Amino acid sequence: MTELHILVLALVQGITEFLPISSSGHLVLVPVFGGWEDQGLLMDVAVHVGTLGAVMIYFWRDIWHMLRGVMRFTKGKKDPGAKLSAMVLLATIPVIAAGFFLNKYLGPEFRTVEVIGWTTLGFGFLLYFADNMGLTIRRVEHTGIVDAILIGLAQCLALIPGTSRSGITITAARFLGYERLDAARFSMLLSIPAILGAGSLKGYELYESGNIQLTNDALSAAGLAFVAAFIAIAIMMAWLKRASFTPFFIYRLVLGCGLLYYAYYL
Repeated sequence: MTELHILVLALVQGITEFLPISSSGHLVLVPVFGGWEDQGLLMDVAVHVGTLGAVMIYFWRDIWHMLRGVMRFTKGKKDPGAKLSAMVLLATIPVIAAGFFLNKYLGPEFRTVEVIGWTTLGFGFLLYFADNMGLTIRRVEHTGIVDAILIGLAQCLALIPGTSRSGITITAARFLGYERLDAARFSMLLSIPAILGAGSLKGYELYESGNIQLTNDALSAAGLAFVAAFIAIAIMMAWLKRASFTPFFIYRLVLGCGLLYYAYYL
């Protein structure tokens, strides 16, 4: 891969991973409109791992709260941090099961401009309706078993490019009445086990391949994605303190319509 390809790939992943606009969809579009060969799933996961570092540093207080809660729970003490850890893990179970199934049966026909156009548009409208119709009376601390399962099931849809993992989990949380910041916060925390699991699996494949150049490319892309993701998280969380998800809906609307025009008329 060229240095320019790595740079574009890392920036696209870093900026889009935690915004509700679909990083996987954008990663598929990079080689289509950039004239490059598809970077493949290994490079996709490498830049995802870079963004994992960004979310863990940005939300280090929540992570420490969860870890401390688990340690207190092992000593027989109830702790809200332990409850939050359990809810995050519970919400992760559905996507793990779906991932194993779809990894075998979800073919390249889903990584197309046409599919990404429809999912970008359709789930964009769903986000808009959830954000404007949902109540704002619940916070992450109120997350229960039913909420975790429903958000976890929604996350499974993100395995289809263009859906957006953060977008669909935020949408589900907003429909359940979570405040905007808390919907985004739970979505971010939920990304940690999802990205960690995918990164570990593909990282082992990368190691087994013995392709040193690919390894160097992956490390460079991961580092650049880390920086871009951290900045994107900070900007979005600051934005949600005073505004809505409408700008992301508008972006998805324009992009989705553009992709469908490209797929059907060009």
